[in-house]
Amino acid sequence: MEPSEVIRELWDRMQARDWAGVGELLSDDVVVEWPVSGERIVGRDDYVGVNAEYPEGWSIRVLRIVASGEEVVSEVEVPHETLGVHRVASFWTVRSGRVVTGREYWCELGSDPSPEWRAGRVERI
Repeated sequence: MEPSEVIRELWDRMQARDWAGVGELLSDDVVVEWPVSGERIVGRDDYVGVNAEYPEGWSIRVLRIVASGEEVVSEVEVPHETLGVHRVASFWTVRSGRVVTGREYWCELGSDPSPEWRAGRVERI
């Protein structure tokens, strides 16, 4: 698979809760960083486990995937029934059909309110 297809498949398998299938797309020693929460996940089992244990009620909608060689960026929306709508911008490195590194920026929509001083120069989305 091309690197962009690996990442598309990663999100599809997460949506399907196919945790064994997610693991098949990761290198044994994958490292994924979540800078917003200050966490690093090292290893396939821990990355799969963190995602599998996340409280149910979520779904995934891939907004876009952009790739250049082995580097892939995905933008995904993750609405949750009780925790709100999250967006994630993920930066992946894929080698030999496996994810070897990732850096994901998770945020909750509306959690960073715009300051009043910008009000005259921006539009709400």
